[in-house]
Amino acid sequence: MTLEEIRSLIRDVPDFPKPGIVFKDITPLLASPSGFGAAIEHLASRARGLRADGVLAIDSRGFLFGGALAHEVGLPLQLVRKKGKLPRAVVSVPYELEYGVDHVEMHTDAIESKRRYLIVDDVIATGGTAAATARLVRQQGGEVAACLFCI
Repeated sequence: MTLEEIRSLIRDVPDFPKPGIVFKDITPLLASPSGFGAAIEHLASRARGLRADGVLAIDSRGFLFGGALAHEVGLPLQLVRKKGKLPRAVVSVPYELEYGVDHVEMHTDAIESKRRYLIVDDVIATGGTAAATARLVRQQGGEVAACLFCI
């Protein structure tokens, strides 16, 4: 499946969740086994050769792509969650929103020092959560191999 065919499975929803925002609806892509598989293979082709040691998937739609990608390339998966969602000890960093500040967290044992990690999410808009995740990786002694996004 071509990139254009993958793109055709992503719907634009204008003015959601508020006026002026164009929401990227990935549900048609997820509903297409061949489309979702092609999207994961495309991400995997980018990931191969980056010498990554693990995948960090960002809450929540990044879990869909990060989990499938980790499986495809044979790497361990760790989750990056919004504040208060993880059950054990966490490290946390704030990031700016249009309307305030939020935090992302991961378990304290998610990162191994000097290991390289792929940061994966469904969409990059402002880059705030990806940048915050990269700060978490570096604070824990890891390196960012790359950031990968479906959109």
